[in-house]
Amino acid sequence: MRTWTADSAAPAPIAWALMARPATWSAWAPHVRGAWGLGSPEVRQGAVGAARLFGVIPVPAKITAKSERSWTWQVGPAEMTHRVVEQGTGSLVAVDLRAPGPLEGAIAATYGPVIQTMIDRLARVAE
Repeated sequence: MRTWTADSAAPAPIAWALMARPATWSAWAPHVRGAWGLGSPEVRQGAVGAARLFGVIPVPAKITAKSERSWTWQVGPAEMTHRVVEQGTGSLVAVDLRAPGPLEGAIAATYGPVIQTMIDRLARVAE
């Protein structure tokens, strides 16, 4: 498993609202220009739909788990857990990546910097 994190001065409920609501994803992940079928207003466990990248590319996904401040989706053979952890008056935002064998390393090397940029941006936007 690979993990990317960022600290935010924002309270956990504010960071969570940005992370869990597909309608707000473009505020912190500019390449995500919409999503459908994944839940509204928040992602919903068992929902099957897609995220739209760059306004054109649909990426099929399934929400496989959701708890109070964590949700997981399956995108192809990769699974990513998005979570918010309360830290005093602020929060930690994180994404955990799991994928089979060497694929995990390949995704981490190529998409990992994008994940870190998104998480850093989410932390700032939440503030």
